[in-house]
Amino acid sequence: MGFTAWIAHEIGRPLLGPVPDGVRVDVVGALDDLPADTSGVRFWAPPFLADGGAKTVGLVASLPDLEIIQLMTAGAEAWIGRLPPAVTLCDGRGIHDSSTSEWAVAAILSYLRGFPVYARHQAEGLWDRGRSVLTDELAGKRVLIVGAGAIGTACAARLVPFDVDVTLVARSARDGVAGVGDLPNLLPQADIVVLLVPLTEQTRGMVDAAFLAAMPDGALLVNAARGQIVQTDALVAEVTSGRLHAALDVTDPEPLPAGHPLWDRPNVLITPHVAGSVRGLLRRAYGLVGEQLRRYATGQPLDNIVTGDY
Repeated sequence: MGFTAWIAHEIGRPLLGPVPDGVRVDVVGALDDLPADTSGVRFWAPPFLADGGAKTVGLVASLPDLEIIQLMTAGAEAWIGRLPPAVTLCDGRGIHDSSTSEWAVAAILSYLRGFPVYARHQAEGLWDRGRSVLTDELAGKRVLIVGAGAIGTACAARLVPFDVDVTLVARSARDGVAGVGDLPNLLPQADIVVLLVPLTEQTRGMVDAAFLAAMPDGALLVNAARGQIVQTDALVAEVTSGRLHAALDVTDPEPLPAGHPLWDRPNVLITPHVAGSVRGLLRRAYGLVGEQLRRYATGQPLDNIVTGDY
């Protein structure tokens, strides 16, 4: 069948691989300057980290023939429940496994080994080995990964060689994976808690005062999921007291405004939602987009279809 597919980057064309006969691929990266004629657009791969808000999702109304949206993000919460029934939503599962799990491991190691402190010392030209030579270490730690999907599994695989005890948690227990109902018993035993769950109605605000209070003194909370999973006021209270530590790639609100109390806490490491922003991103993303495009054009079942909350 003949139809038009929109992609967001010119570099994506060669990365798609073979394009089926009859499929026209247009590059539409500027979402505020759409082509005048949008008829025949049946497949759309929006830009990575397109805000997914009213403006972006609202563009669907101007695409009367749209049938498939293929996201480049692992999370799809901004789109769920806001699309016409005729539009199938697919997420970017698999694109960010390596990059996000790498960020989580890097953040853990950087925090435990005192790299943020050393970075401040370097900026000051201060060689301060005497006061900070003894840092914490990852070896021997008990790590709880909340989220046993593709990224959580990839994170666990990268942590195991560091001689740690890793426990994965999912919505429901299965072989080798605990269920969320086990968290009250698991949290007090965890030195490090890594959040890698999708944002759903069930996970929104799940890391509340009670969740944090169950973590032992000195534990590290690592959030590479979505900021709204953590209740910010509760986290601020714990890190301000010094009882807990945090490494955050996502926050609520986001962007984190200047002057927010999380910025100046010495026991908090913050990066600006960059866990998935790596050089290999577009290669993996358009590899998936190309495969999905070929599946759709030939009538094969699509991968990564979002049903329910994810």
